[in-house]
Amino acid sequence: MNATAVFPTAEWMQATKDKFNTDKQYAQIARNWEGDLRIVIEPDDTFHETMWLYWDLWHGKCREAYIEDQSSTKKPALVVISPYANFIKILSGEVGTMQALMTRMVSLQGSMALIMRNVPTVLDFVRCCQEVTESWM
Repeated sequence: MNATAVFPTAEWMQATKDKFNTDKQYAQIARNWEGDLRIVIEPDDTFHETMWLYWDLWHGKCREAYIEDQSSTKKPALVVISPYANFIKILSGEVGTMQALMTRMVSLQGSMALIMRNVPTVLDFVRCCQEVTESWM
């Protein structure tokens, strides 16, 4: 699949969902994953709004993916928070996912143990996101 979408747009969210649901490698690696995820993009010098991105991930599939309303009462298993520029560094491959977590470029609400038990799933989630990202805003 060629990169097709601009991060972070509704089209990009749909592209990630489609990628998770059709990527055989992701399906295999994430086959035991149970849990939803919210990414909170914080404003910075280049991106001037807060944005919530939500994925419902279940056994190697994505049941839902959308830009979430910030009044949402969902309590996802994991919430990853960082300024926009740091997400671009991860999506572009400039900074590795685990490096970003360990150096606190991104902050995590939820279980770090869950992340550490599922590093291959986390890394493949990011790979799929990278592969559908054509550019960013």
